[in-house]
Amino acid sequence: MPRAGRTRGKLRWSNLYSFSCLRPNVLDSESGHPLHGPGFSRVVHCNQPRLHRKKPLNYPSNYISTTKYNVITFLPKAIFEQFRRVANVYFLLAAILSLTPVAPFSAVSMIAPLAFVVGLSMAKEALEDWRRFIQDMKVNSRKVSIHKGNGEFGYKTWQKIRVGDVVKVEKDQFFPADLLLLSSSYDDGICYVETMNLDGETNLKVKRSLEVTFPLDEAGDFMDFTGTIRCEDPNPDLYTFVGNFEYERQIFALDPTQILLRDSKLRNTAYVYGVVIYTGHDSKVMQNSTKSPSKRSRVEKKMDYIIYILFTLLVLISSISSIGFAVRIKYDMPKWWYMQPENTTNLYDPKRPALSGIFHLVTALILYGYLIPISLYVSIEVVKVLQAMFINHDIQMYDEESGKPAQARTSNLNEELGQVDTILSDKTGTLTCNQMDFLKCSIAGVPYGMGSSEVELAAAKLMAMDLHGQKLEISDSPIQNKSGHDMRENDPRVSEIEMADVTPKVEKALKQKIKGFNFEDDRLMNGNWSKAPNADVILLFLRILALCHTAIPEPNEETGGFNYEAESPDEGAFLVSAREFGFEFCKRTQSSVVIRERHTSSGHPIEREFKILNLLEFSSKRKRMSVIVQDESGQILLLCKGADSIILERLSKHGRVYEEETIRHLNEYGEAGLRTLVLAYRKIEESEYSVWNDEFLKAKTTIGPEREALLERVADLMEKDLILVGATAVEDKLQKGVPECIDKLAQAGLKLWVLTGDKLETAINIGFACSLLRQGMKQILITTTNTDANKGMKENILLQITNASQMIKLEKDPHAAFALIIDGKTLSYALEDDLKLKFLGLAVDCASVICCRVSPKQKADVTKLVKQGTGKTTLAIGDGANDVGMIQAADIGVGISGVEGMQAVMASDFSIAQFRFLERLLVVHGHWCYKRIAQMICYFFYKNIAFGLTLFYFEAYTGFSGQSVYDDWYMLLFNVILTSLPVISLGAFEQDVSSEVCLQFPALYQQGPKNLFFDWYRIFGWMANGLYTSLIVFFLNINILNVEAFRAEGQTADMASAGTTMFTCIVWAVNCQIALIMSHFTWIQHLFVWGSIVTWYIFLFLYGLSSPIFSGNAYRILIEALAPSPMYWIVTLLVTIICIIPYLTHISFQRSFNPLDHHIIQEIKYYKKDVEDHHMWTRESSKARQETKIGFTVRVEAKIRQLRGKLHKRYSNT
Repeated sequence: MPRAGRTRGKLRWSNLYSFSCLRPNVLDSESGHPLHGPGFSRVVHCNQPRLHRKKPLNYPSNYISTTKYNVITFLPKAIFEQFRRVANVYFLLAAILSLTPVAPFSAVSMIAPLAFVVGLSMAKEALEDWRRFIQDMKVNSRKVSIHKGNGEFGYKTWQKIRVGDVVKVEKDQFFPADLLLLSSSYDDGICYVETMNLDGETNLKVKRSLEVTFPLDEAGDFMDFTGTIRCEDPNPDLYTFVGNFEYERQIFALDPTQILLRDSKLRNTAYVYGVVIYTGHDSKVMQNSTKSPSKRSRVEKKMDYIIYILFTLLVLISSISSIGFAVRIKYDMPKWWYMQPENTTNLYDPKRPALSGIFHLVTALILYGYLIPISLYVSIEVVKVLQAMFINHDIQMYDEESGKPAQARTSNLNEELGQVDTILSDKTGTLTCNQMDFLKCSIAGVPYGMGSSEVELAAAKLMAMDLHGQKLEISDSPIQNKSGHDMRENDPRVSEIEMADVTPKVEKALKQKIKGFNFEDDRLMNGNWSKAPNADVILLFLRILALCHTAIPEPNEETGGFNYEAESPDEGAFLVSAREFGFEFCKRTQSSVVIRERHTSSGHPIEREFKILNLLEFSSKRKRMSVIVQDESGQILLLCKGADSIILERLSKHGRVYEEETIRHLNEYGEAGLRTLVLAYRKIEESEYSVWNDEFLKAKTTIGPEREALLERVADLMEKDLILVGATAVEDKLQKGVPECIDKLAQAGLKLWVLTGDKLETAINIGFACSLLRQGMKQILITTTNTDANKGMKENILLQITNASQMIKLEKDPHAAFALIIDGKTLSYALEDDLKLKFLGLAVDCASVICCRVSPKQKADVTKLVKQGTGKTTLAIGDGANDVGMIQAADIGVGISGVEGMQAVMASDFSIAQFRFLERLLVVHGHWCYKRIAQMICYFFYKNIAFGLTLFYFEAYTGFSGQSVYDDWYMLLFNVILTSLPVISLGAFEQDVSSEVCLQFPALYQQGPKNLFFDWYRIFGWMANGLYTSLIVFFLNINILNVEAFRAEGQTADMASAGTTMFTCIVWAVNCQIALIMSHFTWIQHLFVWGSIVTWYIFLFLYGLSSPIFSGNAYRILIEALAPSPMYWIVTLLVTIICIIPYLTHISFQRSFNPLDHHIIQEIKYYKKDVEDHHMWTRESSKARQETKIGFTVRVEAKIRQLRGKLHKRYSNT
């Protein structure tokens, strides 16, 4: 194989990089890590995969499975899941009892519904797990090049990879397992890795192989390659690795810079060779995953307690019935000669009344089973499927760009969407779209860039609406001077302040044409900057953009320009911006960078070559990057960019000319949600550089733990006495509508936590961009230092948490807001048992929480802590494989079907294409689903108690005989046909308010988290209503029909007529009741409610016309007995009215004296006040939001308070 793959300008990055990947050139056979004791038993024989299939090693294959079931476990596990429902256990017992001779109904009528409900739910579980299996197979079937032997490579599927295999991974491919990097297409074993799937970071990581394996860069080199790796056992820590590599009779220490993790991607590198260390579920990404959990909504869990109550009631009345039956059998049966007491069965044996009572208990338990209706679960399943269909087909949640709709992947948790208290969100790919745009800059104290960030545009739009609606409330409370005149009128200064502080400079953002460049200011474009008075500073600023980086230019044949392969999107945006300003980075060699400058007066581009002497790269600890260059004149310059907190403290006394203006601009950029970096430089004398470089080379070649500290110290010697040039402001492009969505969710009373693998500065910048952070918000930063001992660290963290909690309690400013920011290392201690509750208490007291540098497992642990510690509903949302654990740990998991693959979606309960759709999913569908399910369940228990208790009353009335007052067909049709469709229409179509009103009045959402419609007060209220209805229906009918003439000939009603009349009253009462509950009627609701009543009469008519053998006592009952009798119609009307009076009274009193939010909105809409009095509607909608401390609405309110303060201060001095 030719070595053409190792071109890339023959770059040896190890000569440039100083911190992240450099290894000492000197090899020491004693430099290996001491690996002893438990946790370090892993032995890998390189290029000998067969050795690992035998004992004692016997490592797992690379096959992965994220399914909940398999072929063997599906039946037992799925059945167990179904019978976790208390009601299903009862129905199973009832079905078994129905097989006995004493059952009042046939066994089929009890077994068939149970089999249908359980079978339907199991089929749904199987379908969802099948989707996970298909996704797993797609991953397991990916192919990668593996060494087959004799120096030959061939493609195999991922699932066939074994520990010890040598694999070749090519550019833009995912790593199939955890690998030890052996060599790459670069001469010195460098490669770039994107770990977005693991930690969410878009910055490329630099990995470097051991120098001893550099030569292994061709397939033939692996013919005789062998070696042994001894390392730590599989564990979930993404950022650590300890091991030794035994090769050619030497031992080399291994660390994380040589490890390539599964599901990370090879970038900017043609190929790498690596040997497999961990496979399948031993890999770090799979160690971070959790098993697919079984989730049940809070409403469903509460239903179990209701079932307990009803079951207790059922046993109670069945016991009363059986005791009464036993007493009658013992004392009265001998007197009933016509029952032949001397020749009877065990059920009627007066000699053994206790046994008769026990048999009757079984009969009663089945007879009164209507109190716990299995049809409830059938109806709920149907309703949830319909609700899921509405979510799937909501055009407002359809993303046109990707063509992906929202998808309810499970319908079990629909109502849980309406009860969310805390949202835990990933950052990269969820809130942001992994794109950086150069938007603004400050050079020599002068701001450039007229464009507005998305946050500015959204906030300015809201502020303009607020000013239009409220007139800054100045119209309501005019500012007056000492003479009492309104100083606001005709005063241009007010409008001047409004324009300066409120109105966006650009009303409408222009359509972006160049990726990474969204800058609008002619003063810097087309060489116009050369005419500025500070042109020399601008020239230096633009050269720093073009020179201070580690990117590689790749020629683009289509455009004739260059594409830049940069370590981070920021660098890419800077290079694109430099090119647009006339400074095109076009070539990099081992020791130089070439810039093509197009700003000269001649108009022709000039290529300038700058020698790269040293590169001090960026790290999260250093927070800065520097490059030392020598220009064509021989002048040596240090060019530096970094965080303002780091650079400003390193300025010289003479380098602070523009400091005050630049700091002001940095604050403005931060308020606009932009990521900022400060640019500075210094001139270096050649003699000074020579002395420093000698020190630097010594530090680079130092062996031992002090090497990094030495490098830091030597770098600090050079990165000082800087001269400030300016600052950049880059917009980390949020996904469309993210600020507005977060603002609406905050107004709905939801809390938002951001859990990201990104570094601290990036997370904070995104916090500002999303309005989770804002200027004036007090940031609580919980951190640790490497020097602390383990015990000292915990004590330090506890002290920080205690002090922060005390500070929040002592805060008296009502507008004060706190933000908690914590990194992954500190979080690992904060999540320990003795600290986690204190940490959670602090986090709950803060307006926003940002956790950075967290591993996937930590994301899941934080989610579990919030869920279990607060006892409230949590929702996790993410788009990558690193979010799977968090999504599965939360009560509700939402996956974003973005660009990071489908792992998050496959593990989720709901999927959406963009974060902004979460607003509608929760505030609209969540609110509707919760309210629909809650009302539906309460109503279901009401109607079944009303119906079931009449059976008990009649049995007691007839001496506990076990006699049913209703025909068997009546009881069968009650739940199946006559009352099923109205309750389904309530659960599927009910809307207390429209979707537009839900979004206008986000505080309505709090009805779910507060559980207003499914608390015990409301549940017992509906049960009491059912009890009242049953009493009215039974006793009014019995007392009226018992003594009054029913037919024209003067006969009273027989049992068939009385039972049918009672049943008619129940059908009317429960259907009229559901009509009163409904707020939103369409033709479907009218058809189902009134159609059910009509259906009852049609059935009664047709049933009566059938043969007497079939219809029995109901033969021609409607035509001959009921319809001609005025008493039948009078009783039906009277009982129905009396039954609904309590609900009418309650709802009338509530709407008049203690209305809920939606009652007020309904009345406003009914009387069309929203159209006739728009000012009132705007005022009410502005009130209808929960008090919150995050979101751009709060940011605007803070701005308006600041504006009022300026006005009052100005006029008080007038």
